[in-house]
Amino acid sequence: MQQAQQILRQYFGYDTFRPRQAEIIAHVTSGHHAMVVMPTGGGKSLCFQIPALMATPGNGELTLVLSPLVALMQDQVDSLRARGIDATLINSSLDRQTRLQRQRELADGKYRLLYVTPERFRKQEFLDVIGARNVRLLAIDEAHCVSQWGHDFRPDYSRIAEIRECLGNPTTIALTATATAECREDIYRQMGIDAADIQLFHEGIDRPNLSMEVESIVDEDEKFDALISALRDPAMWGNHHDRPGGTIVYFSLIKTLQRFSDRLRELAVDHLNYHGDLSRRERRAMQDSFMSSEVDMVLATPAFGMGVDKEDIRLIVHAETPGSIESYYQEVGRAGRDGHPSRCLWLYDQADLMTQMQFIAWANPDAGFYDRLLHALTEDTERCRAYGLDWLNQKLQRVSPHDHRLETAMAMLDRHQVVAGPRPPQCFDLVGEPSPAIFGHDALESKTRRDQQRLYAMVEFAKTPDDQRQAFLNEYFMG
Repeated sequence: MQQAQQILRQYFGYDTFRPRQAEIIAHVTSGHHAMVVMPTGGGKSLCFQIPALMATPGNGELTLVLSPLVALMQDQVDSLRARGIDATLINSSLDRQTRLQRQRELADGKYRLLYVTPERFRKQEFLDVIGARNVRLLAIDEAHCVSQWGHDFRPDYSRIAEIRECLGNPTTIALTATATAECREDIYRQMGIDAADIQLFHEGIDRPNLSMEVESIVDEDEKFDALISALRDPAMWGNHHDRPGGTIVYFSLIKTLQRFSDRLRELAVDHLNYHGDLSRRERRAMQDSFMSSEVDMVLATPAFGMGVDKEDIRLIVHAETPGSIESYYQEVGRAGRDGHPSRCLWLYDQADLMTQMQFIAWANPDAGFYDRLLHALTEDTERCRAYGLDWLNQKLQRVSPHDHRLETAMAMLDRHQVVAGPRPPQCFDLVGEPSPAIFGHDALESKTRRDQQRLYAMVEFAKTPDDQRQAFLNEYFMG
């Protein structure tokens, strides 16, 4: 491990590894698979970045990192390149000319670290390039996305076994801050690795510097008053005498976020609004402003935070109820990465549970929805092609423009090779039969119940006394 120690000091400026990092690095560099569950800010990335730098330059060896978000991989690559590390990314944010140039460089043996999303493996031009390299290590970041029970499930992440086979079944390291025992078992299955062949490194989930508080709220006015009180708490200044630490206020609904923003601006409270209706450029600019402390407060939907490695976030407020313990723990984990005390406040209004129940319904199309969708694809193929997904969505449901059942259903039909592709026009072509084991009533109902149980766990967490919340989380994740 002398080489790893030298790399740690040379590129990252640390003299010693954190607990288990050296052991994990030795494990994967010896060709063994690893599952790493480590608290946010615990140093997971070094467990694959250092092995990548231990590879011999010029022999075609490559560490490939699967990452779920463009912004997340951009931050990591920018940080690595600033340290003089030969890393790059290929994703949808690049123009075609830049993407082709990077692929040519990859084919020529350049780069030791490559970040991509799983969707990149749908592109034949990428498959041709990556096939010319020796992928020595496959790192799956935010590995909970692999599992259908994970709190951020994405269908392309469940193609990991196919991706590994395409790469020659390389040594694989999966990393996450949140994975229950059941979720971990599903991750192993989706990766195509027997549980006996992958070693679990579980560093627990304790974050003793975080205070996790729940305040019961009865209406939006009381919720806003509680937020203002938290923002004016002198403890927000922590060890920073010239300015407060960063604050993230999480919302489930953009319309609620905007109402709170209007009221904060009336009080001249400086902040940014981050949500999915903004352009990628706008979201990136806001993240940069927050990271540089130009603005210390962000009102955000849950998408904000992945890849935000800001050490001095002193306050996380959940102004609306998260959908699961996994989501909650991921989001509060962004506070206090510098080790100093930070406050995590959940403003719990039981009325918010109805919003999350609606989200669960939209994320879980039932058998009847799939039947109507498949009937439309069979009987109205030409109109689907002519009028597109918006027309099809109107035909299937008229409840809400935020109902994502069609998007979810199309992704699942594509994943299980029932339709020819994830987007128009291929998504309108039926090429296979849906398996009852996946699309049958019992299977779909089981998934819905599981999501409802995870929401109910949030209710149980809210009822738990302050001094027992960490024990609740330990039991939930460790089983």
